[in-house]
Amino acid sequence: MAFTIGTVGGHGVVHAEGELDVGNAQELRAAVNAALDVQPGLVVDLADVTFMDSVTLGVLIGAYNRARAGGGAFAVVCTDERVGRIFRITGLDQVFTIVGSLEAASEAL
Repeated sequence: MAFTIGTVGGHGVVHAEGELDVGNAQELRAAVNAALDVQPGLVVDLADVTFMDSVTLGVLIGAYNRARAGGGAFAVVCTDERVGRIFRITGLDQVFTIVGSLEAASEAL
């Protein structure tokens, strides 16, 4: 899996696709950290993700904490119902700003 890094509305964006699990968590962490090295705010675009595990949640929580500690905002783009359900079950939907598109993320931050 390859992660792409870009920007939207002055915030870093990390786009992922497919399945996120322990096998690619280090790559995701590296991409997130690279984006946060350049911009204080971060959008993690999971619109094309169909599965994620608890290790991925740990990476996202770390990214959220780093963004907030650096004075930046954090949002997640999520359109897959199964992935969204994981956020609801864990209560992270009450912590993260979760939106349906990059445009909405830019507006929310």
